[in-house]
Amino acid sequence: GKNILPRLGAKLDVAPISDIIEVKSEDTFVRTIYAGNAVQTVESLDPIKLVTVRSTAFEPSSEEGGSADLETIENTVENDKSEWLEAKLSKSDRPDLASAGVVISGGRGLKNGENFEMLYELADKMGAAVGASRAAVDAGYVPSDLQVGQTGKMIAPDLYIAVGISGAIQHLAGMKDSKTIVAINKDGEAPIFQVSDYGLVDDLFKAVP
Repeated sequence: GKNILPRLGAKLDVAPISDIIEVKSEDTFVRTIYAGNAVQTVESLDPIKLVTVRSTAFEPSSEEGGSADLETIENTVENDKSEWLEAKLSKSDRPDLASAGVVISGGRGLKNGENFEMLYELADKMGAAVGASRAAVDAGYVPSDLQVGQTGKMIAPDLYIAVGISGAIQHLAGMKDSKTIVAINKDGEAPIFQVSDYGLVDDLFKAVP
C-alpha cells in the first residue's frame, strides 16, 4: 500500500492519507505522526479517498455481514519494464510475527546472533514468535524480516517481551499497542520501561535462562 498509493494518488490527483488509526467520518481520519508521539486529525475534501490503515489499531472485523459492494475487474495492465520471477518466503515452525499472540524480541543487549538462540528456545516453549530491534538487525544478529518498529513490522500482540531492548522511538512505534508489555534490561533508566506494564532490571543472561 505504501508503495502503490503515492503513485495512484498522483494519477488521480488526490492526496493519500497513510497509517490511519481511526475513522471519524467519511472524510475525517486520525493518524499518528512523529513515530507515534503525536496524533493528527485530517479532513480530506478529495472526491476519492486513498488511505492505508494501521491494522493493529482496529479489532478484526467479522467475516459475515457488511454492505460494501464487491466488483471483480479484469487485469488489463500491460508492463514491459519488469518481469515477475519468483517469490521466496521464509518458513518457520513458529507463529508469524505479524499475527502472533505472544512475541519475544531481542535487542543489541544480546551482543551477538548466537545469543538469540536462548530467545528461540524460550519462544518455542511459549509458542511465541521472535522479533528484534533495528539495532540488532543492523548489527547482523538476525535477518531483517524479524525487525519490529517504524521501519519494520507494526505489531500488537497480547504479550510482548522485550529483552535487551533500550526502547528507541522508532521501535516503540511498532509495538507500543501491545496489550501487555514486559521489559528485561539491566539499565533501569531505559525508555522501554516507560511503556512497559512489567519491568525487570537485571542482566538478561541471568534472567532469561
